[in-house]
Amino acid sequence: MDLEDTAARLGVPVEDVERVHRLAGDRPSAPLPAKADAPAILDRLGVRPDDAAEIMAGWPDADSPLWTPELRWLLDRSIALVRADLGGHGWLVPGPALPRERGLAWRHLYGYAYLALVGVVRAYHRDHGIADTVSWVTLADLGRNLAVDRRMRGEGWPVMQSWLTLHVRGGLYELGRLQHQRGDAGTIDLHIPDAGPLTPEAVEASLDEAREFFPRHFPDERYTAFACGSWLLDPQLREYLPEDSNIVRFQRRFELEPYEEPDGLDGDVEVLRFVFRTLTTPLDQLPRGTVLQRAVVDHLKAGRHWQWRRGRFPIPPRSTV
Repeated sequence: MDLEDTAARLGVPVEDVERVHRLAGDRPSAPLPAKADAPAILDRLGVRPDDAAEIMAGWPDADSPLWTPELRWLLDRSIALVRADLGGHGWLVPGPALPRERGLAWRHLYGYAYLALVGVVRAYHRDHGIADTVSWVTLADLGRNLAVDRRMRGEGWPVMQSWLTLHVRGGLYELGRLQHQRGDAGTIDLHIPDAGPLTPEAVEASLDEAREFFPRHFPDERYTAFACGSWLLDPQLREYLPEDSNIVRFQRRFELEPYEEPDGLDGDVEVLRFVFRTLTTPLDQLPRGTVLQRAVVDHLKAGRHWQWRRGRFPIPPRSTV
């Protein structure tokens, strides 16, 4: 195939298309579920009715005029690229960021890739003795991210399309309040989904569950510490939040690494993404209804910057409370 022509038709850099071609090669793809089964699957994946309606309307039927040859090629090879790293637990870019305003096929291409890989990763989970309930709770992060992307008017998706490859490769599991990502150097990386209060009790229960989960299902992997990289660990938050706030109590669990400006991550951007779900709204127009919202805005208006920090703590003994 002509990669330069494909890139031009997709409106993306040719280097991005060459990367997909190189990593996917002639590796096997995976089929989408039957269209008749898709509504029930989308419901189990937590996809809201408005997002599900778009996905169904843009479904890549064989005769769909929405799906050009280059889009079909990218969908097939993106699935193959991600499937080739089944069991991997690092962030993976499934393909180029597309001009999603061009239509439903463009908007949801990586969502369709996710759907094709649901059956693949559930088989992987079964091979590791992981309960189906854990599989579906973990994979339902698709619906959560689609809802956030809709709220952000598409501003968040280029990050989300890579984030969601963790779920469909068996690299991440949602266990109670926290998501736990298998990691290198003996660490389990913690992620905090947008799913209610971050209470110490909920955090402790999730950590306890992880302590049992990983040795049972991945006995060849040894983990000695929990780690987290997040704006939530920025010690500057303590200037604004009370000491008994859930965020401050979460921070206290971690020993922070020395601060270094992370490559490709801007602390201010990350805070705006997660606190306000917008990257373009002027500071004067952002809501100020909570202590955290006021802290974020006041800090930035004072000309200061937020930090993305990383910390860790040893995996503790299981709670007996």
